[in-house]
Amino acid sequence: MKEKGLIILFIALFTASCGEYQQLLKSTDPELKYQKAVEYFDKKEYVKAQSLFDDVAAYYKGTERSEDVLNYLARCYMGQKDYYGATEYYQTYIRNYPKGRYIIEARYMIGHCYYLDSPDARLDQKQTNLAIQYLSEFMGLYPESPYIAEAQKELDAMYNKLAQKEFYSARLYYNLGSYLGNNYESCVIVVKNALKKYPGNLYQEELCWLMLQSRYQLALNSIESKKEERYRDATDEYYNFVTEFPNSKHLKAAERIHKDLLKKINN
Repeated sequence: MKEKGLIILFIALFTASCGEYQQLLKSTDPELKYQKAVEYFDKKEYVKAQSLFDDVAAYYKGTERSEDVLNYLARCYMGQKDYYGATEYYQTYIRNYPKGRYIIEARYMIGHCYYLDSPDARLDQKQTNLAIQYLSEFMGLYPESPYIAEAQKELDAMYNKLAQKEFYSARLYYNLGSYLGNNYESCVIVVKNALKKYPGNLYQEELCWLMLQSRYQLALNSIESKKEERYRDATDEYYNFVTEFPNSKHLKAAERIHKDLLKKINN
């Protein structure tokens, strides 16, 4: 009986809440709608808050409150995890109020939205590159901002994701080996570009390990006239690898490659 009573109470409260919201939508009092929208926002009822802010946006356009309405609308979309919608409102805010009260937050949040919307590394990285663009612009404009540490962390994460994508590409080339061409050479090119574009990335060790393996396979599969040169290139790569990653989990495998290279060079 107690549970049934609680259910009835919940339904009654929910119905009353919906009734109040429907009345607000019909209201012609923009001040009431605004105040209630703020209340809904504070309670994290973002869909209701968004609808009411949308209703009063035109009324307050050109007034001081217009800044607040745009900021609230952007944050409502953030609350719904609609990062595209949030970005649109933050960009509208920047166009309308380039020196507004929320300008620093708005500029950071655009990059933050693209960061949150960045997909898996195997997919197209348009959002990731936009995150890098806007976060970099923000950090250049506001180096003393309280958002700067978070922006730097997100920027690093985006560079690491791009490095991860390059790692997947390099690994694919390595796994293809000699199938339909010299994929080891393609692997080396991808790794070189990744290390140059994203120095110090989280995939640096794995990329360098792929580089060593690829140079080794290139040497093994070369024509006789190129073998000695490529054995020495692979040996140099081994020394680079063990110097940079002396505690690597690939160290034993790297040592085996090195021993075989020395044997082939001496022969």
